[in-house]
Amino acid sequence: MMLTDSTESRHQPPASAVPNHRARLIVLSVLAGAAVAALWSYHFVDSVIGDNVANTLLGHNAKGTAITSAVAGAVFAFVSGLAGTFTACNVAAFGAVVPLVRHGDSRRDRLRETLRPLGRLAIGMIAVSGVYGAVGALFGERLPQLSTATVGDGVPVRLLQACVVFGVIGLAFIWFGLAALRLLPDPLARLERRFPHARLVVLGALVGGFLIGRPFPLFHKLFTYAAKNHDPLYGAAVFILQSLGNVVVMAVLFTVLMLAAKGGFARWLTARPSRLVTVTAAAFIIAGSFTFLYWDVRLPAMFGYGWYPVVGW
Repeated sequence: MMLTDSTESRHQPPASAVPNHRARLIVLSVLAGAAVAALWSYHFVDSVIGDNVANTLLGHNAKGTAITSAVAGAVFAFVSGLAGTFTACNVAAFGAVVPLVRHGDSRRDRLRETLRPLGRLAIGMIAVSGVYGAVGALFGERLPQLSTATVGDGVPVRLLQACVVFGVIGLAFIWFGLAALRLLPDPLARLERRFPHARLVVLGALVGGFLIGRPFPLFHKLFTYAAKNHDPLYGAAVFILQSLGNVVVMAVLFTVLMLAAKGGFARWLTARPSRLVTVTAAAFIIAGSFTFLYWDVRLPAMFGYGWYPVVGW
């Protein structure tokens, strides 16, 4: 017997499924997201991890070597996506994975029930990244993301775009978490009544939207190359490859975990409705708090606008 997860329910959880200590759960989740935002080292993730992964897989200096052909650009797109798996603009995607947990009676059932929601997540992600890639190839040099201009006290315009995009995505994740706790109306409930799997597609679209704000240097290099070609089909293709590269590690680890656990974790998670709601809400609020605080509070503080505690590494 298969148990459906909260992402595919067509309504908010019943009152009996809502945990008793919602205020404490929210406070702890926000504090966890805030702590990660304070501890996060973009230099380590972008340079030590990202650059080294890309350099190793490509066999040359990823930043310093020019992209010389369409094929090289496609390879660079996927590899730089892999290298950016753990960047601050992609890590929030892991928060969307927890509600996908399912279990089945056999390994084949577990594999199928794991790959299906991941596939639906990919549909939304591919749609957004593909459209933005096409738009970026046509108008890239006029978009803020490729601008070299600064405003105020030296704030790059491209980072302002990142603040707006990730601020919206972070607030969306927080809203989903609060909706799971029945504190806010579910924004996808009506859509989900018509299209049962719409929630996963929307979550995938939010993950694809990471590219709209991403300042990751290797992605910036890919974007610049695609914009110079002015080919919307090529732009869409390499942006999709970049987006797939961002989540492939997450998808593989998640699938292996579900198969290795033999459904035990999923059964534990779904044994009590309130447990699934608690984990789902916490995952979204932590991911959303981290995303919003990192990009809309910590980042402006780096340029003298406000203050945010940062742990130096």
